[in-house]
Amino acid sequence: MLKTTINLEPGKKVYFASDQHFGAPTPMESKVREDRFIRWMDEIKEDAQVLFLMGDLFDFWHEWKHVIPKGYVRVLGKIAELKDRGIHIYFFVGNHDLWMKDYLEEEIGCTVFYQKQYFEMGGKQFLLAHGDGLGPGDKGYKRMKKLFTNPLAQWFFKWLHPDIAMKVALYLSQKNKMISGEEDKAFLGEDKEFLIIYSKEKLKTQKIDYFIYGHRHLPMVLDLDHNAKYINLGDWISYFTYGVFEKDFELKTFQK
Repeated sequence: MLKTTINLEPGKKVYFASDQHFGAPTPMESKVREDRFIRWMDEIKEDAQVLFLMGDLFDFWHEWKHVIPKGYVRVLGKIAELKDRGIHIYFFVGNHDLWMKDYLEEEIGCTVFYQKQYFEMGGKQFLLAHGDGLGPGDKGYKRMKKLFTNPLAQWFFKWLHPDIAMKVALYLSQKNKMISGEEDKAFLGEDKEFLIIYSKEKLKTQKIDYFIYGHRHLPMVLDLDHNAKYINLGDWISYFTYGVFEKDFELKTFQK
């Protein structure tokens, strides 16, 4: 099991945020949420040592060789500012931005992950993932993800003109309610929530203190066996929640 160890400096904190889905449902409505997220990053930059962006920062993202989606300039600029201040930024690819390539790495200096990762911070063990495709069930989505990540499918898609490709992709993203819908706001119970089931299975063979996910859009901190905690970070659509870790983990709401 590969693990990254982060030694926290005195007075410094680790921040987590997920599922901003910028660009949806319209650029104008997204701009309001983008401004709020930028204000949050301005607030945390004074004491942040690490920022984890846990997936679906964009409602759709695709990188061509010389083209990226229009917009998000202020968000990307603020992330770059934090990186330039020496804040480590880790980006987990979600199901909406799974066609992320190397733009954030080359232009901003983020570290991009495509799979779950293990970290040790402050003497605690973390399993971090966006959360899509983990655990039992959801076979339809897992088949779809295999198609979307297939190199041949990606090769065909990149030959579409970006104006056409973006229009089709954004329509399908919203048509299929891949943003959190009403059905995602209800807790299904520990025996039916696939990320909780997955976390419990991991605890049978591994020592993990914190399981931290996005994807589910339902902010929650749940106690598991062996003093472990299941955490879902919620979203920046309905809840505007984020996580912070110094000695312990807290789930907070950004009100400003």
